[in-house]
Formats: sequence, structure tokens, C-alpha cells
Amino acid sequence: QVQLVESGGGLVQAGGSLRLSCAASGDTFSRYVVGWFRQAPGKDREFVAAINRRSGGTYYSDSVKGRFTISRDNAKNTVSLQMNSLKPEDTAVYYCAAGARLILSSFQNGAQYDYWGQGTQVTVSS
Repeated sequence: QVQLVESGGGLVQAGGSLRLSCAASGDTFSRYVVGWFRQAPGKDREFVAAINRRSGGTYYSDSVKGRFTISRDNAKNTVSLQMNSLKPEDTAVYYCAAGARLILSSFQNGAQYDYWGQGTQVTVSS
């Protein structure tokens, strides 16, 4: 079992940057694919980015590609999401999630993840 805690959210102006962190405890972290999802008020949860287990292969939604960077440090049991050139439409609660049995084709499917953090609010003002 894995426990996930997000941090780093806040209020930023459009064009600014934030760095989110997801700290994991419990099971061997390197066994898990880790994804970031977000949910804005009144909208469905949306895939943002994911990073593979040991290989560190990364995957992004089209809406954040080129602006966000996901990375992981298995020695420190953390995954980060560097968010640059933020836009008001990036405003949402951001969640990290971990899944042990995910395959590449399912990285964007939140239902395939086993564990979720409590979320951290990101607000981008125009």
C-alpha cells in the first residue's frame, strides 16, 4: 500500500510557475507508475501527466505538453510536476496517483490507479 501527499499548490499569476510535489510512503515506490490529474469546479477529472516506473518515460496531455514537466526521484520517493507558463484554465485541484499494474495504454485512465493523494489547489489569476 502507498500513501501519497501533495504539496506546492497556491495562487500564481498567468505566465508564472509552480512546482508540485507528491511524497510517497509505504510500498516500494519504484514499482508504481505515478500520474498527475486535475479537476476544476464543475468539470470531470482530467489526466495531466504520468511517469513510468524505473525507466522514467513521461507522458503528457496535449493541453500541458511543452509547459509542464514530470519527474521522479525513487530514492526520495517523490514525484514532481514543474508547471511553467501557467494559464487561468490550469486552475484546478491537482492530484497525484499511483498504480502498480498500469500499462502504457492506460496511463491516462484514472480508474486504473490504485492510490490517490488528497489534492492541492492551484489557482492561476488572469
